[in-house]
Amino acid sequence: MSALRNRDFRRLWISGGISGIGSWLLVVAIPFHVFDLTGSTMATGLALALEALPALLVGPWAGVLLDRCDLTRAMWIADLVSAAAVALILFADADRIWPIYLAILVESTATTVFRPAARALLPAVVGTGDELAAGNALNAFTGSAIRLAAPPLGALLLAGPGIEFVLAVDIVSYLLSAAIITTVHTRRHATTERFDNPLAGFRYVAGHRALRGLLLGQTVFLTANAGLTALPVPFTVDRLHAPGYVLGYLISGLGAGYLLGAALSTKALTWLGIRDLLVVTQLASAAAYFALVNAPGVPWAIAAAALIGLPGSILLITAGTAIQRTAPPGLLGRIGALFFAADSLALLVGSLAAPALTLLLALPLTLNVLAAFAVLAAPLTLVAVPGHPAHFTRTALQRRT
Repeated sequence: MSALRNRDFRRLWISGGISGIGSWLLVVAIPFHVFDLTGSTMATGLALALEALPALLVGPWAGVLLDRCDLTRAMWIADLVSAAAVALILFADADRIWPIYLAILVESTATTVFRPAARALLPAVVGTGDELAAGNALNAFTGSAIRLAAPPLGALLLAGPGIEFVLAVDIVSYLLSAAIITTVHTRRHATTERFDNPLAGFRYVAGHRALRGLLLGQTVFLTANAGLTALPVPFTVDRLHAPGYVLGYLISGLGAGYLLGAALSTKALTWLGIRDLLVVTQLASAAAYFALVNAPGVPWAIAAAALIGLPGSILLITAGTAIQRTAPPGLLGRIGALFFAADSLALLVGSLAAPALTLLLALPLTLNVLAAFAVLAAPLTLVAVPGHPAHFTRTALQRRT
């Protein structure tokens, strides 16, 4: 792939893969560790909910910082902070669970800095042409492969060497990632424009039709996705009448779909315009949701999960590339942080609303209502997002006060 010929991109890609492996190992390990220490599903749920808070509370201020500092420095510092946060978990026990909660908050805060910084730096490294889409696709493909392999590996390591070993691997992965990022030479110069208000990114998006429509459509879609993601265990056990381990097969099917979608995403951008591709992938994902929640058996459910992953991966890559190509460089940190905050808000609302709906509606009806809600994202995107490609190119930065 052409993007890999770029030295700095190659190093960013390697560092992201290394830290991603460590992070995904904890996806399984931390909930099990909290439950093992406390025996409380409430305590485990709190650990998961805390992950969404920093993007909502800290994101706008992190965006201001990112638009005024060296992005590579922000990234390796965030990696070091994450390593220190994970080390805090080693001090937790059954009588002292707070180090885990503190670690989750600190690591999630560091991630709130790292992810928008990585998104803002990529156009400076590879430009805004074809290599940007190729770079996003490669990052997504790698992330999907890690997502597919790391959680079951984390479960095996948790059952074998134990939580201390998993934590050590994660700490080392963050340290290696930080070391590699320090060797990246590309710099994105801080903006000379005075946008001290953390809401400047929000104001720009609110006044930009393409970004505003993208934010609205994606937030609706991701809220529905979060709601469905919050009900995997009752769906597997009560709807499919299958043992709990079948959930692992569904996750594997989803991961396989994401891998294929990431591989096809660059080509897909040549088939349709950005708006049309967003609409088609939103509709395809929603149709796959309906297929999943109404699957007559496990094989059909696994196939539907793969069908969710394929357009879902293309959708996320297309949206990310559109943001990078459209947002002004001087506001890309804040605009990126705003979109990540919207993702977290969707996760929080969806994950809380879905279980509440099951108290009012039967589980099958709840699942279909959430799938129907995902369909709404497509007409909203069609109306709110302009179809002309000129709306997805960077224009002169306008002051908004």
